[in-house]
Parts: sequence; C-alpha cells; structure tokens
Amino acid sequence: MVVILLADGFEEVEALAPADILRRMGIPVVLAGVSGKQVTGSHGIEVTADKTLNQLKNETPEAVILPGGMPGAKNLAASSAVAAMVRRTYEAGGILGAICAAPMVLGKLGLLEGRKATCYPGFEEELSGAEVLPQEKVVVDGKFVTARSAGAAFEFGFALGTLLKDETEAKFVRRAMFVE
Repeated sequence: MVVILLADGFEEVEALAPADILRRMGIPVVLAGVSGKQVTGSHGIEVTADKTLNQLKNETPEAVILPGGMPGAKNLAASSAVAAMVRRTYEAGGILGAICAAPMVLGKLGLLEGRKATCYPGFEEELSGAEVLPQEKVVVDGKFVTARSAGAAFEFGFALGTLLKDETEAKFVRRAMFVE
C-alpha cells in the first residue's frame, strides 16, 4: 500500500496527479488526511481522504508520499504522526517521495543526509545534509524520490510508479495518458 499524506494547505496537483498515475498502474493508494478525512488544499479544493492518518497509525506502508504546498508542507513537518510513519517506512526499506516544499520533512528527520534531492526554490536549506540539485525536476536516489514543484507532478508520479512496479508499466500508462 502507498499512503499519500494530505495536510491542510497541500498542493492539490502534487497529491492527486501521483495518486491517479499510481492507481492507473494498479498500485493500491490510500489518501490519508493528517487531521481528518476532509482536507482543504492550498487552492481551496476540498478533498475527502480515504482514511485518516490516525486510522493508519500502526501501518507501515510500502511507500509514503508527501505533497508540498503551503501551509501543507509545514503542517506535515509539524506532525509527530507523520514523522512516525515516515520513519517506520524508511526503517522497513520503503520508498519515500516528497515534492515541492515537502522534502523539508525528510530533511528535518535527517533522512536526506548524503543523498541527492531537489525541492521548490528557497527550501534548499531545509534539506539538511543533501546534495541539492535545484535544476532537476525529479531526483531519484535509491528509494527516495524528490521533485521540484507542481509542474513536475506527473514526472514525480511516473518515477514513483517505476520504483513501485516497473518501467514497462509506467511507460504504458504514460503513453495511455499521452504524457510524452
């Protein structure tokens, strides 16, 4: 199972584009609201999450995806429950994805030490210990996938899908969606 964590103020496209892509690839995705099932994005779009983070508090997902947006990324970073799930997933060898400002959550937890990563311009200092590649749209370093901004949401989703399933399926879905 893949969990996409939604905190109030999340960037809608950074959460929903990867969710859509992964589900098209047949990968089980759960949208989890950090503070409840009703979550409002940074542009006022209200989303009903599949579950709350509290309902998943004992789960260790195959992957955790952190969308950016403000104040969504700050709300993710402030949550001890988010930190616990991210750390559990990391310790179990799972995949961690973060886009836009959300890589700061991984940086705050010390998980980017010695890794390559990217983020939204201005958040580079939040990626403690990382080799930041600011011009890259998406950076894959082992089981870490980071992306620069909302404009990279599709590439972010396909990079995650390639790690979670395989490149052939990702290419098939990319062609079916005419993302070339």
